[in-house]
Amino acid sequence: MSTLTIVLLIILAVLVAGLIFLYFWGKKLQKKQEESQAQMEASKQTVQIFVIDKKMLPLKESGLPQFVIDQTPKLMRRSKMPIVKARVQGKIMTLVADQKVYPVIPVGKSVKATLSGIYIMDVKAIRGKLETPPPKKKWYQKIVPGKKS
Repeated sequence: MSTLTIVLLIILAVLVAGLIFLYFWGKKLQKKQEESQAQMEASKQTVQIFVIDKKMLPLKESGLPQFVIDQTPKLMRRSKMPIVKARVQGKIMTLVADQKVYPVIPVGKSVKATLSGIYIMDVKAIRGKLETPPPKKKWYQKIVPGKKS
């Protein structure tokens, strides 16, 4: 056997081992996510809130309590999160919204929100309908103006 085939076999073995590792690691993360989702579903409650402000902020600038910042994973501390400032049952609170729900939340209006702790899971309108913003254009749609998909 030549040295080229030996090198290729070693590279192939490393790739296969990496794929196997990623498969089992992904299954573990998925199981952990399902458990946390079930826990959030068990503790959710529907509350009427008045949305004062919403912004995408880094966790340290969000105004969340320090113990919440300490509990978040280190990688998430640098990323921007959807933060909503709202009046909930007479108190002004800083809440974290779900990525899917954040664009729908109206500023300056009362809505019925499904909360799990300080996490907004779902939002429903009290009067009328919630306006969904148009989807953002992707970078290639901005370059080619006639392209729609």
